[in-house]
Amino acid sequence: MAEVYYVGVDVGTASVRAALVTRAGLVMSTAEETISIWEPQSDHYVQSSTEIWEKCCTVVKRVTQGVEKSQVRGIGFDATCSLVVLDQSFQPVPVSQDGDKQRDTVMWMDHRAEEQAARITNTCHRVLRRVGGVMSPEMQPPKLLWLKENLRESCWNKAAHFFDLPDFLSWKATGSLTRVGLKELTIDSVIGADIKGFQLPCEDQPLTSRMAMICGTSTCHMAISKQPLFVPGVWGPCLSAMVPGMWLNEGGQSATGRLIDHMVKGHAAYTQLQERVQQRFPLTGENIFSYLNNHLSLMATSGSVDLLGSSLHVWPDFHGNRSPLADPTLRGMTLDDLALLYLATIQSLALGTLQILEAMKEAGHDIRTLFLCGGLSKNALFVQIHANATALPVVLPDQTEAVLIGAAVLGACASQDYSTVQEAMERMAKVGKVVQPDLELQSFYERKYKVFLRLFAHQREYQALMNQR
Repeated sequence: MAEVYYVGVDVGTASVRAALVTRAGLVMSTAEETISIWEPQSDHYVQSSTEIWEKCCTVVKRVTQGVEKSQVRGIGFDATCSLVVLDQSFQPVPVSQDGDKQRDTVMWMDHRAEEQAARITNTCHRVLRRVGGVMSPEMQPPKLLWLKENLRESCWNKAAHFFDLPDFLSWKATGSLTRVGLKELTIDSVIGADIKGFQLPCEDQPLTSRMAMICGTSTCHMAISKQPLFVPGVWGPCLSAMVPGMWLNEGGQSATGRLIDHMVKGHAAYTQLQERVQQRFPLTGENIFSYLNNHLSLMATSGSVDLLGSSLHVWPDFHGNRSPLADPTLRGMTLDDLALLYLATIQSLALGTLQILEAMKEAGHDIRTLFLCGGLSKNALFVQIHANATALPVVLPDQTEAVLIGAAVLGACASQDYSTVQEAMERMAKVGKVVQPDLELQSFYERKYKVFLRLFAHQREYQALMNQR
């Protein structure tokens, strides 16, 4: 019998990727295309749905080249929660004041609607309980309100269809306007993996003991429960949004990979770093983060790399705080040299994860293991520090392209080759590596976490002082 395949398509912030995946979850080929991002005004980020779809077609054709059509049983999409606006004829509608019709997509990270989000929050409507009590400017309602109030003639009055980007992709692929119900299943391919034999604290425990983290440009923290749990500053609970019949809570950090890039590339020593990497690895092309990880190991002549961050502390919310504080106005502060700044930035992101975990546990979640996927899960230092800071083991997938496999799981379910989502997850997702926390650093991170929380408290104090009349 000929091998059957599924295609997974992942539309991220800056690129479109696709993978051809076997029934057993093995990635046979991948392809990637960059997509344009425009910033017509500060905090306004837009894209073109036409370009996004064209790039989707390009990468799918590339990964299925040489494969018989009959062997491809299904295709699944996942994407950011950007907002696509089309008119009655399904043609693009401009979402910026420059009127460019091709730029019809308000990106997830667009914060133009902060004032509208605050007004919605101030209504104290009971539905806000489902988003942690606070409306985020990254969500669709404040963006829609902004378009209505600021682009009534050029956008709002012409618009007939508002799509969440995953829904737009499924409509383009099928012609059906049915909205996608299980958009977050890409994470499921990680959280639903068979973990027997790895001696993890979540073994023989329900899926509710696991948290999935999708670490890329931003990070999503996904936890599920049998009963609805309301976590202040955390989105949800949403029924069957990730696992059928289970309630999902989603925390997040608005800028993670993007923040690390910003901190490193904006430093005065970045040019020197590039030269060092090029001199040392002219052929292998080792990336700057691998070089920094190694450089930090050399700096830690006695003791752990983590301890180098004892006197340097970062508040990571350079694009506002998504969870659990739900404050888009918060901003960070930093000092010192590039390598230590890189380390301190990763530590701050890990402590932000700990803060989300603490909020979820206080609301009733019992999370014992972290499951990481996404681009940052390939950074060994990022992974180890998350284990150390949270004092939880971290599970990494067998296949590095776990997000694409998750999208392929959707395709497998659509083909009905598997009877349930859980069956597809167990067959196609496997544990690759378990990273245990260094418990000798527990006291260090307890102290660093106290500093982390004071950074937030102090920033609120400074805001209050400056807001006095």
